[in-house]
Amino acid sequence: MLKINNLEKCFEEAKKDEVEFVGVLISMDGFKRPEIIINGYENFDKKLEYYKGAYNEDLTLKAAPNKVKIIGFTMGDTFEEIENLLFG
Repeated sequence: MLKINNLEKCFEEAKKDEVEFVGVLISMDGFKRPEIIINGYENFDKKLEYYKGAYNEDLTLKAAPNKVKIIGFTMGDTFEEIENLLFG
C-alpha cells in the first residue's frame, strides 16, 4: 500500500536524478478515470510540501478522505512517459 513517505521518496529521487517531471495519479469519487497531475522539476519542493500538508499518511485528501486519493505516482522526462507508466 502506498504511503506519503513513498511519494516523498519519489520526489527526492527525481530531484537527485534531475528528472524533468513527477506525475501523480489521483482518484476522485464520481469520476470514471483518475487524473494525472504533472509537476515540473522547478516545483518539486513546493509541491511535495503541499502534498504532505494536504494529504494523510494513506494518501487520502485531508479535506475529503473518502472522495480523493493519490493512487499512483512516477517520474519521467516526458508527459508521454509518465502517462505510459501510470496507465500502462
